[in-house]
Amino acid sequence: MAETRTGSVTLKGNPVTLAGSELKVGQAAPDFKLQDNGLQEVTLASSAGKTRVIAAIPSLDTPVCALETKRFNDEIKNLPNVEVLVVSMDLPFGQKRWCGAESVQNIKTLSAHRCTKFGEDYGVLIQGGGLDRCFCRAIFVVDGQGTLTHVEYVKEIAEHPNYEAVIAAAKV
Repeated sequence: MAETRTGSVTLKGNPVTLAGSELKVGQAAPDFKLQDNGLQEVTLASSAGKTRVIAAIPSLDTPVCALETKRFNDEIKNLPNVEVLVVSMDLPFGQKRWCGAESVQNIKTLSAHRCTKFGEDYGVLIQGGGLDRCFCRAIFVVDGQGTLTHVEYVKEIAEHPNYEAVIAAAKV
């Protein structure tokens, strides 16, 4: 069973329990097997050689997650050799519908609906409460060799990440 931690992240001021260890800059990014909105399997190695921005979010169907995803969709156009992966427990069908309705086409949405391993490995899986089995809001920048160069577990799930820090890390 994965380690749990409580108190580092809140939802509307209330502490949230997360499964898995908190990742740190300099560590190797854990590999994963997720499903894209075309129902194809995607791994970390699928984009080896590129800088990856991995955004874990609770759900595309929430206002902050929607705005975050749209912002990364717009920002990615200015970042050559960078791929943005937005990961949630939303089903691939819902992700595809949302991307089409919002004209989001520069990023990849990935679904972790099949199992909780991604959430545990990245330390973002919420345990208990109203968002049980969803992810907290977190950003990971992974270089082309698979090393974490930026990690942000957003302290309050209902708030935005530090976009400027993420973009700066992705440009390096």
